[in-house]
Amino acid sequence: MSDTASGPRLIKGALVSGIQVIPFQYNPETLSRTVVATAPAGGGMGSTSEALRLNGPPKETITVEIHLDATDQLADGDATAAAVGVSPMLAALELLLYPPSALAIANEVLALVGIIEVVPMVAPLCLFVWGPQRVLPVRINQLAITEELFDQNLNPIQAKVSLSLQVLNYQDLGFASVGGAIFLGQQMAKEAMATLATSSAGALLTGIPGV
Repeated sequence: MSDTASGPRLIKGALVSGIQVIPFQYNPETLSRTVVATAPAGGGMGSTSEALRLNGPPKETITVEIHLDATDQLADGDATAAAVGVSPMLAALELLLYPPSALAIANEVLALVGIIEVVPMVAPLCLFVWGPQRVLPVRINQLAITEELFDQNLNPIQAKVSLSLQVLNYQDLGFASVGGAIFLGQQMAKEAMATLATSSAGALLTGIPGV
């Protein structure tokens, strides 16, 4: 795989966590989204007044597969690719699911001497960036990694990574949080975008009983 030498500059998708930016080497060709309505507890069918009620924004899951390939870098004599293949990119993605080792060790030491009660560590906010119109706070639910070709030291030089991302909304993160504000801004942009595809329902519904 190689980037096109001419034509418009390609914007690359990326994951942003804290101050770390992990751009995709190649933009995925497909992106799958599942959007599930959030109904009241019990399914919202207890009474007619609850049938159309929404308990908040929907739950959205994004699945995307990215490809990693060190072939071009090896051909160009890149020292890192020659030494470890695509392992650095794989490590950067995997570490988004790990608590920092230094913090884990420090908490364990403090807990052993009875100074603190250990609580789950909080990861930095992670953003899925898919162009300027789609920047979403996400939690990485799963990475499915397929390492394909290997060098003489068994370092992977090609790999596919399937990402399962749970979009986090303002109910998950807090309305006044940075992530909550980003989600709300994306919803407002979606509402504006939807006006380009919709029109008044009056003419379409003429003649329908009860409307």
